[in-house]
Amino acid sequence: MNMSGLLSALILLIIQGALAQRVRVEPEVVSYPGQSVTLRCQFPSPGETQLTQVSWIFERTDTERTNIAVFHPSFGVNYPTKSPVADRVRFILDPPTLDNPSIQIRNVKMTDEGRYICEYATYPSGNEQGVSSLVMLAKPKNIATTVTVTADQTPVIVARCESSNGRPAATISWSTTLNGNVTTPITTDNPDNTVSVQSAYMLAPQPSDNGKDISCMVSHRTMPQPETFPMKLVVEYPPKVQIKGYDDNWYRGRTSAFLICQADGNPAPTTVTWKTLSGLMPETVQVQETRLSVQKVDDTINTTFICEVKNRLGYSRDQITVFVREQPSPPSNTGVIAGVIFACILAVILLGVLIYFLVSHNRRQQHGYRGTGKPAGAPYDSFTRLFGSAKSSKNGTGNNGNNNTPIYRGEVGLNEKTANQGMHPGGMALLETTHTHTAEDILLSREMDEVERKKFDELEEEDERYDHFGGGGPILQLRPHDDDLDDDMESQRDGSVISRTAVYV
Repeated sequence: MNMSGLLSALILLIIQGALAQRVRVEPEVVSYPGQSVTLRCQFPSPGETQLTQVSWIFERTDTERTNIAVFHPSFGVNYPTKSPVADRVRFILDPPTLDNPSIQIRNVKMTDEGRYICEYATYPSGNEQGVSSLVMLAKPKNIATTVTVTADQTPVIVARCESSNGRPAATISWSTTLNGNVTTPITTDNPDNTVSVQSAYMLAPQPSDNGKDISCMVSHRTMPQPETFPMKLVVEYPPKVQIKGYDDNWYRGRTSAFLICQADGNPAPTTVTWKTLSGLMPETVQVQETRLSVQKVDDTINTTFICEVKNRLGYSRDQITVFVREQPSPPSNTGVIAGVIFACILAVILLGVLIYFLVSHNRRQQHGYRGTGKPAGAPYDSFTRLFGSAKSSKNGTGNNGNNNTPIYRGEVGLNEKTANQGMHPGGMALLETTHTHTAEDILLSREMDEVERKKFDELEEEDERYDHFGGGGPILQLRPHDDDLDDDMESQRDGSVISRTAVYV
């Protein structure tokens, strides 16, 4: 049979059972100890069925059944005296009827929990019944405690949690960061039908576990939310001792020297004793419990000090040897050296950055001054180098020309004339110009590289050859080189003086 067939059969059985159970009761009734509980029962619409008698039966277990109340229309009511609820059970109606034979139990006890069966004796169908389950609830009493333990490597119980006299049984859980284990809960059935549950937490306790947090949570049906018990572990251990305060700079005459005996133990140390390895305490030493103060350091302090601490579990000690210096030790200059090194590194980095920007700026300026309207790095032709920028103003003066030196231009036509024009024997004309020198012109003239200077020297040598070939004298009058030369004139290698603003054609 497949699953669908099984499900259909189960539903059919449930429907048939509901139809067969013609006695109407409450399936479950919940009550607390000391209260009164009502168990209702009816036989609605009996039809042709004749109701002759109704009985209430208490079934604590499957094998224990006891009549607690009987009603017969002709013989009346009967309450068996041997029932567990004798003297506490009554029919609600007095006299009761077969239509409503409901009962009430006063002052219910935990032992009253069980199944209560309302059974009708009928004709001709026989006995018919309905079952109500009485559930007794009892709020448990919950407690949680820690167990004082001694530090050890063996796991022991360090905390307990108990939920007593509850119904049903409570659920216990733990919350902690400790690396321990929870024991299996122990459930105990009490004589009054309540249940007690115990749970414990086990741990191999260490001194560091002392004071750690642990919580126990108890959940129960009678409580709207779990009850939480926060606790702190109690782990006892012998004292631990450490002497502090010695800075290895105790020199003769020092007055601020002291030692501190730090002790940790559970229970708290009861005694703290200072000693010396030689057995004699220096006169300049004062002892105040855990503090040993030195009024003035001298040679008697050059010894070993011992601190002993005791508690109920034992004792511990620590010692330190003091070395008295002639004079204070120089302060450590490690920090100063590190600061100087860091400052030097920073200065080098800043200097490098500054040099980089200066060089970059200088290169950009050089490219900018040497440019003649062409892209940076483009080679200069002779015309551009000699005459500067190809652009000229209306009066014939170039905007970017270099007028710091004479400018030569060959192959001039005979018909190219101008006022006040002189001819150079080499076929070049000297033109007067009114161009005013600028700072850019002077800077450009001074930045001519060696190659261009050589080209200029070659032009001068060629000019000298032209002079020699033509047989003519110099075009300009020679005059002595005084210190007071005209600002517009410039001395040449051959001893002549030419105008700075003149243009040779």
